[in-house]
Amino acid sequence: MRLTSFTDFGLRVLMRMAGDPGRAFTTADLASEFGVSRHHLAKVMSALSAADLLETRRGGGGGAMLARPPEDIRLGEVVALLESGQSLVECFAVTGNTCTLTPRCRLKAPLARAKAAFVAELNRSTLADCIYDPEAV
Repeated sequence: MRLTSFTDFGLRVLMRMAGDPGRAFTTADLASEFGVSRHHLAKVMSALSAADLLETRRGGGGGAMLARPPEDIRLGEVVALLESGQSLVECFAVTGNTCTLTPRCRLKAPLARAKAAFVAELNRSTLADCIYDPEAV
């Protein structure tokens, strides 16, 4: 299974914040550190904030911090959240399914089970298992 860059960046944000929990991170700081688009990262951080994974503050000293302890954030939860709306294959899409096999396809159920197993396996780990600290040797 391939994750979108949106999910990849979301996981990076959470891992980095977990590595320095007392610091408020700005989108600009993280975008520069990761070498990614600030605009794209702002959308990711907005989604994480809307899901109550981040707390944000405006103004001087503002930025974003984890809203929950890293050990309370399951990786599968994050992936499922950030990948929602992304279809594994065309027939999983709510609209736009033009696959001619759909009426009698026997692949959709095994793929759905595999996706559920993927998320379940990720839920065996928490953000605490993946803390990223750039200062650590």
